[in-house]
Amino acid sequence: MQRSAARLQALASQVTGKEGKMKHHLMIGTWTPPGAIFTIAFDPEALTLELVKRTAIPTDQPISWLTFDHTHRNIYAAGLKKWGSYRVHSPTDIVHSKSLPMGGDPKANDAATKTRAIFVLAAKKAPYLVYGNPFYEHAGFINVHSVDGEGGLGENVQNAALDERSAVHGMVFDKDEAYLYSADMWANKIWCHKKDPTTGLLTLVGSVPAPAPDDHPRWVEIHPSGTHLYVLMEAGNRLCTYTLSPTTHLPTFTGTSHPLIPPGLAALNPGMYRSDVTFLSSTSRTLFATSRSNSAHLTGYLAAFTINPTTGAIEKQLCLNPTPTSGGHSNAVSPCPWSDEWLALCDDEQGWLEMYRWHEGFLARVAHLDVREPGFGMNAIWYD
Repeated sequence: MQRSAARLQALASQVTGKEGKMKHHLMIGTWTPPGAIFTIAFDPEALTLELVKRTAIPTDQPISWLTFDHTHRNIYAAGLKKWGSYRVHSPTDIVHSKSLPMGGDPKANDAATKTRAIFVLAAKKAPYLVYGNPFYEHAGFINVHSVDGEGGLGENVQNAALDERSAVHGMVFDKDEAYLYSADMWANKIWCHKKDPTTGLLTLVGSVPAPAPDDHPRWVEIHPSGTHLYVLMEAGNRLCTYTLSPTTHLPTFTGTSHPLIPPGLAALNPGMYRSDVTFLSSTSRTLFATSRSNSAHLTGYLAAFTINPTTGAIEKQLCLNPTPTSGGHSNAVSPCPWSDEWLALCDDEQGWLEMYRWHEGFLARVAHLDVREPGFGMNAIWYD
């Protein structure tokens, strides 16, 4: 993302420590009430994590997922029954600006239903719309929202219909933001929509079923070349590689998948594992993915893969390391957006953030911070 010199200078003045050393700030939400956004500083020289600020948010909007806009001046959040936007004036000055109800099925907003706003994706290209996924029941729509002049949420401008049984979790745009790919857990398929370059609205291209009936696609990541889509299967506990057609833009399963829990473990502990998220490193040369367990007595796992920089194909699985805990609802990994060296990991079983160093194909845990807040922490986003 290109930023002006003035913008970079302003960020530097906000994040420089007392001794003039740069610290990186991350923001993290909570799964359960009372909602809050936590600002945590990572010092890459001292290898420390420090809680800088707890920002209270509407108590009925605990955050399952948050993301920045293209300027890092706004946070968009999936907050239980609402979509929320928060103005970021600095790492310690975050202000709630607006909330909107879920769109599509009116029953999604009823207090008696399980429907929850689960994931939000911000466009990085004009007109900078915001795309959100309701989840669980009454969730068969992608909610599309406009933004106001300051980047806060504007209004619901489209509810792109899926299947009646759909429950989409993760989504990803291709590099040009011409096509949107969505992982539909409950309908067990991957969707493709074309984004209008002028309005930002979505038109259905098509969908493909997951390779197995019990896969349940949860997350998607795409290679910058646009040739490969990586689909994480929550129940299948595997990472499946797809190629993308240059003409239809629909994904095709290559037949290649990689385990996200050790082989044979699901048979020893049936129904106890569910894979979580997958993200590329800043250079797209490494792909990370995580899995969780449903018991505090069983750990989750963190996997890493080498990616061919030209073709986008997975070359090798490098590791499948146990995480410290089950991961709870989370175990979400967040690679640093500007360096392949740092990797954040969130846990909400115990409530902590950890920082890992990725170096020469090995992971080293370098910092740990406990945050004993209900539902902390869902995912970490890198501010600076």
